[in-house]
Amino acid sequence: MALMLVISPAKRMDVVEGPPFAEARPEFLADAQLLARTLRSLGYEQARDLWRCSDALARPNWDRVATMPEDMARDPRLLSPAVLTYVGIQYQHLAPQVMTEKELMWLSSHLRIISGMYGVLRPFDGVVPYRLEMQAKLAVGESRDLYEFWGGRLLDAILGAGADVIVNVASQEYAKAVAPWAQRMGAPVVTCVFGEVRASDGRVVQRATEAKAARGAFVRWCAEQGVEKVEQLEGFSERGYRLDRSRCDAETLTFARG
Repeated sequence: MALMLVISPAKRMDVVEGPPFAEARPEFLADAQLLARTLRSLGYEQARDLWRCSDALARPNWDRVATMPEDMARDPRLLSPAVLTYVGIQYQHLAPQVMTEKELMWLSSHLRIISGMYGVLRPFDGVVPYRLEMQAKLAVGESRDLYEFWGGRLLDAILGAGADVIVNVASQEYAKAVAPWAQRMGAPVVTCVFGEVRASDGRVVQRATEAKAARGAFVRWCAEQGVEKVEQLEGFSERGYRLDRSRCDAETLTFARG
């Protein structure tokens, strides 16, 4: 069965120049341009409120919005590949910058990034920096928010890429854009949990910062191993994690440490 890992984006993005270059336009480019134009129509004050951030963060993002719909449509070779453009703990540990060509090819076939702005991104889709979280209350047309705007199209795109099993390595915010639709359609989803065993009660607790690091390390390990089957995921043992079979079921793989 062909598996596809889905992960979250990062809030921070930096333009990357030099190889490896972006190879394609995002599948939902026209929708992303519509969202960018909708953001632009809000005006700065409303956009800042939507982003829920300081002026220091909002101002450079607002400056990008001015030409964003047009910039998105540029030749993808002139833009940054998505997997290299996101900057954050998860992507630092994923470390695509130091992957071999074989590992990068694995990412292309087995990894998708869920995005509030772009919907679904392949690793080497050309993107521009943006700020728009999936949970943002941005109304577009008759859609009240981004979950409603994207609907089941993100799942359709993932399944259309040949996925038989979706391996959910995303945060809850982004998993909500895919997993409920998969459940309705009966598409298999395996969610990976990375937590620490709490001494006081023996429960596995996910800590946000460490979970991001673990997710990135997990994706990198999968690329290094050339994972093709769900069963192979059970061998992950980076950062002190081990599969805890007592906390696993058909829909969950729990990796614990401590």
